[in-house]
Amino acid sequence: MHDQRAILSAILNQYSLPKTGAHGVLHWARVMENGRRIAESNGADLEVVELFALFHDSRRVNECIDRGHGLRGGDFAHSLRGSLVHLDDARFELLHEACRLHTDGLTESDPTIQACWDSDRLDLGRVGILPKERRLCTDAARGLLQWAHRRATRHHAPSKVLQHWGVSI
Repeated sequence: MHDQRAILSAILNQYSLPKTGAHGVLHWARVMENGRRIAESNGADLEVVELFALFHDSRRVNECIDRGHGLRGGDFAHSLRGSLVHLDDARFELLHEACRLHTDGLTESDPTIQACWDSDRLDLGRVGILPKERRLCTDAARGLLQWAHRRATRHHAPSKVLQHWGVSI
C-alpha cells in the first residue's frame, strides 16, 4: 500500500488553492470513501481508486472551470512514480486515464476507471449539483447516490480518512 500521508503532503506542498476549498482535502476524503464503497461492489482496483481520490484535483489552479487539471493531476502522480507512487505500468495507466478524463462525462470504461469517475461525481452536491443517475457508470454509485449527496451537501468531514492522512480541519 502507498503512504497516503506522504502523498498528501507532497500534493499540499504545491497545491495552489485553499485546502478547505470546494476541490480540496474534504472533497478528496469523501471521494476516497465513495470510491472504497464502489470498488467493494464492482471489483475495481482499490489502490488505484484511492490514489485517484488524492490526485484527480491535486493540480487545480482555480475552483471554476479549469481545463486540463485532471491531466496535470495524472502527470503529477507520474512525477512521483518510484518514490511515492508504486504501480506497474498497466495500473498506473488506469490512474492516469481516470484523472485525465474525469470531467469529460464519460461512462464507459474499465471498472476501475468507472469507480474513480463515480466516486468524484457522487460528491457534486458540495457545489450544489445533484448527480444524475444516467451519468453514473455503476449500479453501486446509483445505490449510493442519496447517501453521498447528503454528505456532500453537508460538507461532511470523513474523520477516519482525515485522521489517517494526519489532517485536521
